Amino acid sequence: MRHLRVLCAIADTGSVHKAARELGLAQPSLSTQLRRIERTLGAQLFVRARTGCRPTPLGLAVLSRARPLVAELAAIVTETRAAAARAADGFQLRIGATASRAIPGWLRLLRARLPRIEPTLRMSGSANALLEMVAAGRLDTAFVHEVEGSALRVPPGLRLRVLVEREPQFVTLAADHPAASRRQVSLSDLAGDRWMVDSTVDGEWDALCRVLRAAGLDSEILHGDYLTAYSLAAIGEVVTVSQPTAHPRPDCAIRPLEGDPIGVRLLLAARTESELDDVYPELQEAYWAVARDAPAYRQWLARARVPDEPEPSDPREAVCRLVTGRPGTAAGPRRP
Repeated sequence: MRHLRVLCAIADTGSVHKAARELGLAQPSLSTQLRRIERTLGAQLFVRARTGCRPTPLGLAVLSRARPLVAELAAIVTETRAAAARAADGFQLRIGATASRAIPGWLRLLRARLPRIEPTLRMSGSANALLEMVAAGRLDTAFVHEVEGSALRVPPGLRLRVLVEREPQFVTLAADHPAASRRQVSLSDLAGDRWMVDSTVDGEWDALCRVLRAAGLDSEILHGDYLTAYSLAAIGEVVTVSQPTAHPRPDCAIRPLEGDPIGVRLLLAARTESELDDVYPELQEAYWAVARDAPAYRQWLARARVPDEPEPSDPREAVCRLVTGRPGTAAGPRRP
């Protein structure tokens, strides 16, 4: 395996000198190893030139077999270290998340069920960055939002579990805004308003631009964090996209957008299915607790049920019926 790592390093850097530095070896030592590998295989794997090293056709064939093996070994090492850490007393469960009102409840439930485990939290607006951290072993799990129309870059080998297949995004506006009196707000009702969104949230800026263009609107969009956006919305300076679970404020109105033009998929990511099993039930319970606590979302869920069917006692049933057209659970299928 050491020899395979040597070949991958030389190919990736295009230089024996750079590969030696990356591997922490002296260049003569690495050159000797390369010659030994080539003698063992009976063929030249790299063409040396003053501009660097490039693989021969046979070298490319060897590399195509070597890279998956090196990657698999790295995954084994990462997962083994994570399992060993879980077995130790005082293990820290490293959680990453994009913003959600479900997070405090999730952490509380995890601490109650797993008193020996101390969850730590890393927040980020970038779901892609959090997924990379899980894949690299710097986080154990991440709860992220995938904005519709902006697919996340999921690293190979990660396991995903769907919490909600499509969560509608609502709008927050001043309580005295003319549209606040409506049960649902159309984009045309907001034609004269400026929007504010956080462009550091993966996919959110693009999603709003697409939706406004589709509605024939050329609204001004400002960049700002959501704490600032809600404060400005309260005084009528802007309107802003908000999660349906957002806590109501007396100076703001949270309303569904007519036709639910913006949606996100809620995902839990980890390296193994067992790691998902360890934390998913608490996340599911925490999410639906805040969903029931949000008046606008609770009303939306009640309207989302299939006509002429009994109203579901659990809001998860309403989401599942809306998405799939049949009863079930809002937690989607497990995906590799």
